[in-house]
Amino acid sequence: MKKIVVLTGAGMSVESGLKTFRDADGLWEEYPVSQVATHEGWEADPTLVTNFYNMLRRKCVGTQPNEGHRLVAKLEEQYDVTVVTQNVDNLHEAAGSTNVIHLHGELMKVCSSRDVDNPRYHQLLTADNCEVEPGTLAGDGSLLRPFIVFFGEGVPMIVPAAEAAQQADIFIIIGTSLNVYPAAGLVQYVRPGVPVYLIDPNPVSAGSRAITQIQKGASEGMRELSAILMK
Repeated sequence: MKKIVVLTGAGMSVESGLKTFRDADGLWEEYPVSQVATHEGWEADPTLVTNFYNMLRRKCVGTQPNEGHRLVAKLEEQYDVTVVTQNVDNLHEAAGSTNVIHLHGELMKVCSSRDVDNPRYHQLLTADNCEVEPGTLAGDGSLLRPFIVFFGEGVPMIVPAAEAAQQADIFIIIGTSLNVYPAAGLVQYVRPGVPVYLIDPNPVSAGSRAITQIQKGASEGMRELSAILMK
């Protein structure tokens, strides 16, 4: 069975009603990155950060996967599929994708602020219990913080993501500007000769790599690509 690796960014979830962070009306316009998405911001005001991610979870809980998510999941009928996502929502899983690598963390999880990557202290929140009371402690006695890779922190899941990219027989990029590293560098791990498809309504450069761009949104682009791949 051929292996497809799908790299998705914020544009994947726009049709589900989730704002991107970088667009003109995105979340960074409302909340400075330094306050809500850095370790320094967390140290300075953990209550503000906790409440910011509570707000994001409330928005995420009310969203549904769009057709693009569902068509990515449907690829599993004919391919071995790994989804590598820069998104922190769980819409790929909700659509039925079974192998998802989250590069930037998961919105519906919280963790120890002292030992972020220790799964022993991870907690999965539910749709009907998605908020964390500021000051709540993790199992190791430290403050419970969002399981999000803050700016300036390492990206531990980049290693399995790069390994997956090296094994890809087909590489698909959806809804990302390829400006955010290390995720943008994953295309460099794809073997020469492996077809690379890029779905995004805006022109995107993948450097020297030859790509086939479908200049459409996630759902419309995946409909077009599915017609090619799902024979």
